[in-house]
Amino acid sequence: MRLYPMLFSTVLRRMDPETAHHLAFRVIQATPFLGGLVRRFCRPAPQLRVRALGLEFPSPFGLAAGFDKNAIGIAGLGEIGFGHVEVGTLTRHAQDGNPQPRMFRLVGDRALINRMGFNNGGSAAAVPRIERARLRRNRPVIGVNIGKSRITEVDDAQQDYVWSTERLAPIADYLAVNVSSPNTPGLRGLQELELLEPLLAAVRDAAGGTPLLVKIAPDMEDAQIDGIVELAVRLGLDGIIATNTTVSREGLMASAGELERMGAGGVSGAPLKHRSLAVLRRIRETAPDPDFCVISVGGVTTATDVHDRLLAGATLVQGFTAFIYEGPLWARAINRGLARIGYRGNAAA
Repeated sequence: MRLYPMLFSTVLRRMDPETAHHLAFRVIQATPFLGGLVRRFCRPAPQLRVRALGLEFPSPFGLAAGFDKNAIGIAGLGEIGFGHVEVGTLTRHAQDGNPQPRMFRLVGDRALINRMGFNNGGSAAAVPRIERARLRRNRPVIGVNIGKSRITEVDDAQQDYVWSTERLAPIADYLAVNVSSPNTPGLRGLQELELLEPLLAAVRDAAGGTPLLVKIAPDMEDAQIDGIVELAVRLGLDGIIATNTTVSREGLMASAGELERMGAGGVSGAPLKHRSLAVLRRIRETAPDPDFCVISVGGVTTATDVHDRLLAGATLVQGFTAFIYEGPLWARAINRGLARIGYRGNAAA
């Protein structure tokens, strides 16, 4: 772990973040071909196993959507210790996303700003890759995150989500409906209850028996969060993922000039820590049933951070941004830290 911070400070920090991301992905994709050496070094302790959504997770800690947008690194990400991998966001139509540059590091804040815009090859193209990943032994749980295509009008969003659901739900371990990215015009408006209810009902019906969750933004008032949680429970959804990136720039160490140069986009990483935890607690006040799955994401860096989310009522925890700063052994460090703390999952032997 000490080598990576040195590498980051001397080499990777000077690279464009998106270029560095693609370089790291090539390494991750190679790990399944190392004869299981990486898996044996990184696999979570048996005591961390968690039962949720009718599935068994090797660890409560997984990788959030946005890292593996096209489902090309599932096996390798499982090899380095993530208990589940949420791929996507996948859309009905393949799309390039927003113009580059569109990802920026806020090193002093241990954060990122991104306005990627759901760049992906489309839902149908991801199907064979997910199918192949499912065939592997010792694979992580595979979540699939779906969103609205940029070219699809908000009024037609339901058809867009259902189209992707029909293709992806049969091969996903769980499905996540993303209505909370700030980087697709009109998307966050789908969190309004009068639009969200028919959308989620249609996706639920199309998903069949595949567990279904909805991913929400951190920038809502508590009353709106309560309304979405109540809606999810009433519709029989399996859970909520909280939270996506924030449009707030409050409390950042980066200068106003630096932020203006970077421009629009969602902030992820350490600045989200307190708000994400507050949203988790709010959700659990409204939905205390432990069978209702809450996946907490936002501002998680250490095993203690993950443990705090679990103690606050999270069923599972996800990370993303700290992966950029902590390096390829980050999931291993989280899992080992949880074991040292004494955490035992509900599926532990």
